[in-house]
Amino acid sequence: MSEQSGSIDVLRSQIEEAGKLGLAQVEAAATSADLESARIHILGKKGTLSEVLKGLAQVPGPARPQVGAVANEWKSKIEAAIAVKKEALEQAAMDAAIAHERIDVSVPSRRNHLGGLHPITQATRLVISILSRIGFEVATGPEAETDFLNFEAVNIPKDHPARDMQDTFFLGPGVVLRTHTTPVQMRTLMERPLPLRILSPGAVYRCDSDATHSPMFHQIEGLWVDRGIRMSDLKGVLDFLAKELFGSKAKIRLRPSYFPFVEPGAEVDVSCTICEGKNARCTMCKGTGWLEILGAGMVHPELYRAARVNAEGVTGFAFGMGVERIAMLLHGIPDLRLMFQGDLRFLRQFP
Repeated sequence: MSEQSGSIDVLRSQIEEAGKLGLAQVEAAATSADLESARIHILGKKGTLSEVLKGLAQVPGPARPQVGAVANEWKSKIEAAIAVKKEALEQAAMDAAIAHERIDVSVPSRRNHLGGLHPITQATRLVISILSRIGFEVATGPEAETDFLNFEAVNIPKDHPARDMQDTFFLGPGVVLRTHTTPVQMRTLMERPLPLRILSPGAVYRCDSDATHSPMFHQIEGLWVDRGIRMSDLKGVLDFLAKELFGSKAKIRLRPSYFPFVEPGAEVDVSCTICEGKNARCTMCKGTGWLEILGAGMVHPELYRAARVNAEGVTGFAFGMGVERIAMLLHGIPDLRLMFQGDLRFLRQFP
């Protein structure tokens, strides 16, 4: 045997020895980390098999393909063994996790946290659902309103003392944040043919803030315009609303009052649902037996003129209520500000 043939045989033996040792290391790996460490130790740039293969440079050209084929065969065997071992280790880890993290179906489930409608939204929807049963439909309009529609069109000219009753947010010349939803009624009168029977719910804005007032609050106003509408129709609608809101024993009373957009006008009270007027120390009605809930009256003729409606033989009534006031009465809420603080301890009481 020539010296050259002997060196080739030695290299082949080294390759086989490194390969067998590498397979043993792969088989001995107990974790994915051990397997990765074995792969680097065998096939890495400075791995055992890689170091042996550096000897190929000393093999003569004609014999190099034969030795290279042996080297590639062992490299393929090791890579295949690594792939098989990796799959086995991953499956074993998954089986262990499943066995350890098995769900106990007998354990009570966690209670999901369910959100709910805000008490203002609940009160708004309740009023709308009640009055829609007698033919009222919802109409909406912008919250940024013209000075004309917010004041002048509803019989409150620039020099009218009634403007002092409503501290207004002005957005610019001739533009305000609406102080009531009456402009929606005016827009509807201008745009739709008679008869009309609408509700205009929405947010309104005034410079006021205390336990019973907020700079932003919500109103629902109603308007019914047709031929032959009388004050008795207004009282009938409001009596129906009060009984549906507060129970069949609820009564209402109308007290003369002034509002620029109605004539005659009235404050509307509902009988106290807590003490029914029998407890002089009642915290709700202060012993009077009555709770103020809204203002109402017959539509002022000036509104028809501003809307350019032919009012001959036409009459109508309007009413307006603060939704927060209704919500406070329905749920016994003592302070209006609670409804705007976002306190979950408060809100969770109204599922």
